[in-house]
Amino acid sequence: MPEADSDRAAEPVILSDVPGSFPWSVLAERHPALIRKVRDAFPYGPERQRALDALLENCAEGVIEPLGARAADRERWEAWGREYFGRSWFEVPFLWSESYFYRQLLEAVGYFADGPWKGVDPFRPFKLAELDTPEAAEELAALDELAHRPVEEQESALLHGSLWGNRADLGFRLAATTAGEPAGTSQLVADDSESLRSLFAGGTVCVVADNAGRELIPDLLLVDHLLRHGRAGRAVLHVKPYPYYVSDATTADVVDALRHLVAAKGAAGESGHRLWDAMTEGRLTLRAHPFSCAPLPYADMPDDLREEFAGADVTIMKGDLNYRRLIGDRRWTATTPFAAPTAYFPGPVAALRTLKSDVTVGLDARTEAALDAAEEQRWRTGGTHALIQVRR
Repeated sequence: MPEADSDRAAEPVILSDVPGSFPWSVLAERHPALIRKVRDAFPYGPERQRALDALLENCAEGVIEPLGARAADRERWEAWGREYFGRSWFEVPFLWSESYFYRQLLEAVGYFADGPWKGVDPFRPFKLAELDTPEAAEELAALDELAHRPVEEQESALLHGSLWGNRADLGFRLAATTAGEPAGTSQLVADDSESLRSLFAGGTVCVVADNAGRELIPDLLLVDHLLRHGRAGRAVLHVKPYPYYVSDATTADVVDALRHLVAAKGAAGESGHRLWDAMTEGRLTLRAHPFSCAPLPYADMPDDLREEFAGADVTIMKGDLNYRRLIGDRRWTATTPFAAPTAYFPGPVAALRTLKSDVTVGLDARTEAALDAAEEQRWRTGGTHALIQVRR
């Protein structure tokens, strides 16, 4: 572990202070667009509208301010980053500033405060809309054909379905729409899928979820397959204890996804009923640890979470944010072995992630050179490429 800490310390932390860079665009462009989208999605009264306007102005021109005195988690956030208060949003670690923005957004809409908006997920309309699209219906209908394929082929298809479901969360679509970017061609830049499948040994599989909606559905379908075919005896799905980032899955989102599956016809409906039963029987459990919403790398995870991951056959980290937290949101050389920044992790760990930020490790030099030659740096953030990486 000290060696891994030394490796992390050698790589500079990613900031957002370079105009035109990806982190800068998230803070300067994506966050303001999200504030406007949330404001338009709900009939917030004048008080909440003023709070959203104040957050919009603060993010663009102000400095980071502490939570109000009555915020229940004020001390926690002060411990996580009191040294950043009073500084520009663009001058502190990108992972921290991006995370704190979402906490402040919940504050602005009254999510934690006593009153009529307490507990109302400001992202819920967008998450539900994800489930009711022609594309989502086509994906579920395709399960009928997949059900007739060999079990190993089903597993491979469901694994890749879980991977590529991460391609288009709302935050990414906001940025792509603004930039007018085409969808592009999807490619795997690293593929340890066979190594991952060898870790499905009939014990416990932890899945650290990322997005709700169309990504959560294939995550659940993969879990159903593992439980049904004895590839896992128990599955633990880690979700967020409250809305975090724009599409991140909470317990309510899992229930919405399960209800959507149960109401479906054919193989999708059968899977939904099996998953429902698995939850009621305890073979599929949910975990909503407070650290899931921390602006910190998993290297700083508390002991109870470390013990839980240590007891799993494998922990699957889904999505871009979990990848950044897994290896550290630093300017890694892309050819750094995946095993180096994940050496601290207490058990076998896998990453299933489409690339939507600058952080990437585990590539061979030839792959990186070819990607840079063809697309400069766009392959890192465009969501058109993905990876499956494993550290046993």
